[in-house]
Amino acid sequence: MTPDHPAQPEPVPAAPDRPARPEPVPAVPHPARLAVGVIGAGRAGIALAAALARAGHQVVAASAVSEASVRRARAAFPAAVIAEPSQVLRRVDLALLTVPDDVLSGLVAGLAATEAPMQGRMLVHASGRHGLAVLEPAARRGALPLALHPVMTFTGRDDDVDRLVGTCFGVTAPEVLRPAAEALVIEMGGEPVFIAEEHRDLYHAALAGAANHLITLVAQAQDLLRAAGVPDPARLLGPLLSAALDNALRFGDAGLTGPVARGDADTVAAHVAALDAEPAASPAALAAYIAMARLTADRALATGLLKPADAERLLGVLGGRP
Repeated sequence: MTPDHPAQPEPVPAAPDRPARPEPVPAVPHPARLAVGVIGAGRAGIALAAALARAGHQVVAASAVSEASVRRARAAFPAAVIAEPSQVLRRVDLALLTVPDDVLSGLVAGLAATEAPMQGRMLVHASGRHGLAVLEPAARRGALPLALHPVMTFTGRDDDVDRLVGTCFGVTAPEVLRPAAEALVIEMGGEPVFIAEEHRDLYHAALAGAANHLITLVAQAQDLLRAAGVPDPARLLGPLLSAALDNALRFGDAGLTGPVARGDADTVAAHVAALDAEPAASPAALAAYIAMARLTADRALATGLLKPADAERLLGVLGGRP
C-alpha cells in the first residue's frame, strides 16, 4: 500500500526537492554535536579541541607521543581515551591532525594505509603551509578533508582557547565542504578566510615572515639596547612598536617613518658603522639591517615618500655592504 502518493494530484512540486537530497556530504553543512579526536596533542591541538568542546562537541580520544603531550591531553580532556592515531580515528566524527607540517604528510599516508575507517569522517589539519593535497590519500578513502589554520600563536596556557575568539582562520576546503568549514571556524569563535590551494605557500610565507621575523627583529633590538646601556629595553620598545604596528596595519607603506623614509643617508651610514663596530651585533644582524633598509627604501621610493635623489644616496651608503 502506498497511501496518498498514487492519488496525489500534485507530486511534481515535491519532485525537485528529491534530487537535492543525495548530496555527497549529507549531514555536514552545519555540524551538530560531533565526537572529536586529537592526533597530535600539542598546543594548537589542545586549543582547537578545547574550542570545539566549548561549542558543544565532545572530545573523546587523543593521540600523543611525549609524556608532556599525554599529560596535557589528560588534563584538558579527562574523559578522552589516549590511543594510537588509527584507534582515535575509529572513535570520532572529526579528527584534528595537529602535528608539525613536515610530519603531516607521513601521518596521513600512514592512516590511509591502515584499516581505520575514514568514510564520512572529517579530517582537519591546522597547518598553515598545507592545503588539501596533503589529505588526498585519506580523501581517496572517503575522508572529508579540511584545512583550518588559526592565524595565532599558542603558549600552552589555559587561555590559548580564548585567543581563538576573533582570530582569522586560513581555510581551504572542497566546495561542498565550505559550509562545514565555515561553521566549524565560527563555532570556535574565529573568522574564516578562504585561501586557494595554490596560494597556501605564499599565504604561509607572509604570516611566518610577519610574526616570526618580527620576534627576531625585536629580540635583536633588545640586545643592542642592552649593549647601549639600556636596563629595560622593553620599556622603550613597547610604546614605539605598538604605534609602528598600528601605523603599518592602518596605513601600509604610508605609515613609514624614520631615517630611511626621510632619506637621511648620513644617519643610516652611522647606524651601519655602529653595528659593524659593536661586538654584540653579529654579521648576520648587520646584514639584516642593510637588507631591511634597502627594502624599506625601495618601498618608500615606490610610494613617493622618498625622492629619487635621496634614494640614490641611501642606496649608495648601503650598496657597498654585504
